[in-house]
Amino acid sequence: MTILPKPLRKPLRSSEAAGTIKSWRAEHPGDRGHQTDAEPFQAGARAVDPPVKPEITQGWILASIPIGMMHLACLGAFWTGVSGEALLVCLASYAIRMFGVTAAYHRYFSHRSFRTGRLFQFLLAVLATSSAQLGPLWWAATHRHHHANSDTEQDPHSPRHYGFLWSHMGWFLHPGNRRDNLAGIRDYARFPELVFIDRWALISPALLGTATFALGRVLAEAGRPTSGAQMLVWGFFISTVLLYHGTYTINSLSHVFGSQRFDTGDDSRNNLLLALITLGEGWHNNHHHCQSSCRQGIYWWEIDITYLTLLVLAKLGLVWDLRPVPAKVYAQAAEARRPSRPT
Repeated sequence: MTILPKPLRKPLRSSEAAGTIKSWRAEHPGDRGHQTDAEPFQAGARAVDPPVKPEITQGWILASIPIGMMHLACLGAFWTGVSGEALLVCLASYAIRMFGVTAAYHRYFSHRSFRTGRLFQFLLAVLATSSAQLGPLWWAATHRHHHANSDTEQDPHSPRHYGFLWSHMGWFLHPGNRRDNLAGIRDYARFPELVFIDRWALISPALLGTATFALGRVLAEAGRPTSGAQMLVWGFFISTVLLYHGTYTINSLSHVFGSQRFDTGDDSRNNLLLALITLGEGWHNNHHHCQSSCRQGIYWWEIDITYLTLLVLAKLGLVWDLRPVPAKVYAQAAEARRPSRPT
């Protein structure tokens, strides 16, 4: 997480973002299959500097301190104890914020797999930022760069090239991998409110931590067996650390363990356990083959809680135009004859 605010950046005008899409389409005529409007900005992501190689530097150590303190704070559970209320809030905090990461950061900002209004876009960004995984513009631009260079030496978190620990979280801690890349996120960098949230990414997690502490105090005064400190430890620190590692498994474990239905040219895998932990992101090979689809578990037995939740939000009119899995992808899956259905 960022300690000091980044320099203020001027939002891109709508015409600049539209011009980038138009010029990219002119250079890439014809059938783009299931590509989305995010694809032009993935092309922009290819132009950034190569990712930082695994190395321990002074900057890496300094950036590791806040993350390390988050982990150490979890030991406070030995002092505060635990209660049913604390466990429930911990689970809810994890699940809701994981949805923010998977639905907002990943499927919306990174891949534009559904549409929504500007207000709900803002709310999605606030929710996702409460995960303490930096801001929406950095997250999405970095992820687009990953897809443009998946499991090559240009991929910032490839287990194939840099090892498991670096791909899991080492890359994230290196300041060199936190550089801004607005060329890869021009479609959303034109919104000043998103630039603000991206710059002040610590506001949402700070407010959440304060809210969990206040909730514990209120419940304690109501006679429940909890406290402000207990709720802060379980509802914020422990749930945030679990959220960190749950998210990180997609960069690391999902490129090592699981099955490959599609030949994507990288090491992406489908993994049921990771799909359960991450609300559907574990169907990673499916996703790498069809990046624009809002649905990553393409069959009914491939549990994708994020997609099911988005269907509910679509019924409520909060999101719309959920991009489906193209028919040709199902045909390719049938031809592959390697279903990932659990036995």
